[in-house]
Amino acid sequence: MNRTDRLYALVEELRARAPRRASARELAARYEVSVRTIERDIAALQQAGVPIYADVGRGGGYTLDKSRTLPPLNFTPAEAVAVAVALARAGGSPFSRSARTALHKIVAAMSAGDGATARELADRIRFVGPPDGEAAAPVSVPAVLEEAMSARRVVRLGYVDAGGSETERDVEPLAFTAVRLRWYLLGWCRLRDESRVFRIDRVRRAALLDEPAPERRLDDIPSGPPDYVLRPLEFV
Repeated sequence: MNRTDRLYALVEELRARAPRRASARELAARYEVSVRTIERDIAALQQAGVPIYADVGRGGGYTLDKSRTLPPLNFTPAEAVAVAVALARAGGSPFSRSARTALHKIVAAMSAGDGATARELADRIRFVGPPDGEAAAPVSVPAVLEEAMSARRVVRLGYVDAGGSETERDVEPLAFTAVRLRWYLLGWCRLRDESRVFRIDRVRRAALLDEPAPERRLDDIPSGPPDYVLRPLEFV
C-alpha cells in the first residue's frame, strides 16, 4: 500500500472506530509498517487539518472527531479539481490558509483512485500570475484579519498607502471584498473617523486587540462603501 492510500485508509479506520481509540501499535500491525511510520502519517494528517487527537498512557491511542470530518465523498475528479481552482483564487485572501486545509480534507476523503486521477488532471492546469518578488502582505496578516472578522474584534494595522507612507491605525472590520483578484478589507478607521478600504497586500502588520468591534452595518456608514456594487457571497 502506498502512502496516499494508507493516509486515506487511516482516516477511514479512525472514523469507523470513533469514539474508541486505536493505538499506534495496532495501526502499524494492520498496515504492516513501523510504529514510527504511523506516527509520521498521523502527524501529517493533523497538519492538514484532520481532527485526530492522541491520548498517552495505558489505554491511550488515536481518535477522530467524526462531527468535524467529512465522510467519503462522491466528488468526481473533475469536481474536485473545480473546487481546487476556486480555492486557488483565494491566494492572498484572508481565507488562504483555510482554503489549503479545506482542499486537504476534500482530497483525503476521496477514494485513492479518484484522488490520483484528480491530481493528474490538476497537474495539467496552469495559472498566469505576477512574477515572484512583487510586494505582498506578510503571511501572518491574512490569518489575523480572518480572525478579527470572525471574532468581531478591533485590529491594529500598519498600513502603507499608495504613496508609500506608513501609518498605524485601529480598524473595526466590516467586510472583505475582492476586485480583479485583489483583496480588500472594508472597515471603520478610527484614525480618520470614517470608513476606509484597505488593500490587504499593503498591510505590513496586523495585531488583534482585545476590544470587541461595535456593531456597524455597511449601509449605516455615512461615507458608504465604494461606488461599485458589492454582491454577497453565495453560500448554500
